[in-house]
Amino acid sequence: MHANIKSAPQRRWQELPAWPGGGMRALGLGLALLVAACAPTRKAPPVVAPPPPVVAPVERPAPVVKMNSVALLVPLTGPNAALGQSIANAARLAMAELGQPQVNLITIDTAPGAGDAAARAMAQGAGVILGPLLGSEVAAVQAAVAGRPVPILSFSNDTAVAGGNVFVLGFQPDQAIARVVAHARSRGVERFAALVPQGAYGQRAQLAFVKAVTDAGGRSTAVVPYARTPDKLAAAAAQVTNHAARLRASSDKPVIRPDGTVARVAGTLAPVPFQALLIADSGAVAARFLPPLARYGAGPDQVLILGTELWNNEPGLARIPAMKGAMFATVSDARFNQLAGRYRQRFGHNPSRLASLGYDGMLLISGLAARWPVGQPFPRAELLAREGFAGIDGAFRFTPRGTVDRALEVDQIGSGVVSPAPTAF
Repeated sequence: MHANIKSAPQRRWQELPAWPGGGMRALGLGLALLVAACAPTRKAPPVVAPPPPVVAPVERPAPVVKMNSVALLVPLTGPNAALGQSIANAARLAMAELGQPQVNLITIDTAPGAGDAAARAMAQGAGVILGPLLGSEVAAVQAAVAGRPVPILSFSNDTAVAGGNVFVLGFQPDQAIARVVAHARSRGVERFAALVPQGAYGQRAQLAFVKAVTDAGGRSTAVVPYARTPDKLAAAAAQVTNHAARLRASSDKPVIRPDGTVARVAGTLAPVPFQALLIADSGAVAARFLPPLARYGAGPDQVLILGTELWNNEPGLARIPAMKGAMFATVSDARFNQLAGRYRQRFGHNPSRLASLGYDGMLLISGLAARWPVGQPFPRAELLAREGFAGIDGAFRFTPRGTVDRALEVDQIGSGVVSPAPTAF
């Protein structure tokens, strides 16, 4: 509002009586208060509470699961790369099918050197080693382990490297020979002979054959080593059948006729001195032996031909007519065929027959993981469980000297399984 004050002459204004206690100063103050009272009132802005601070969620790191490590030492490059990769793939497949990564798997290429691969495994804290592939590589791996309590489960079949902390997982000819000889003996065969290749494998096969025949209550008539050339194969066939001596014993003899004349007749060649013949080599080499053996009286229709576990890798033998009826001992293929189907589905190609060693090795170690506290040495004593383990290749167990004892079946070419493998020990 505005005050309605009329102006007056100067002198009239001066004649007004003075305000008590202050005169003009008091009047000015009163006017000021009057104006202030009539001025529009401004309200203070409302006090708004600040929003609560945004608290970001605390990001906690994922818990680190501590696991023991397993080193897989196989060739991933070089001439044995395909085999090594097949074993490695099968080991990874086993890990995937177990559902939980109970152990940490470290795969290292041994082609540049098995010793260097083992040293890398030790640097990464491996508590157990699967591999190497070859028996000749085991010594270098042992040196790298340098006395640590780290078991070495080699894929080799060389029993000479077994012992101490070295265990041999590979298929061994000794057991296959013992199994097939025992089966032949159960069918009434008493006399046995063998053809063995020159070299370490042949020497092992020879020792195994002699022991197997003795243990089965049979008799060995001959064991002949040979070199893998056509002329040497024929010479070995003649030697094992004792052809020269048999020929001399049946040489033509004169016969006097009733009328006194003399006639020459052909002598009859005596039978070979054995009923079953072991050819301790691949099926392909065994097939090359058959023609000379038939010439010397030891064809498949005259004697029982026996083979080794090597024949299981040669499905084409069934297409060779002369091999029909031959027998050999091997691990069962039933579970491996199932594994091969899963392997093809995952990796797009067929596995090596030895891929089962990688699968069974991981299956064995993972099965013992609950008894292997993190950071502690691998429980070596558990490897020697007498009841053994079940794997793709059937029941198996380790002997105190580090060799593997497997449950084997006997197969006959053209007929299939003639003596199933035991399901347990």
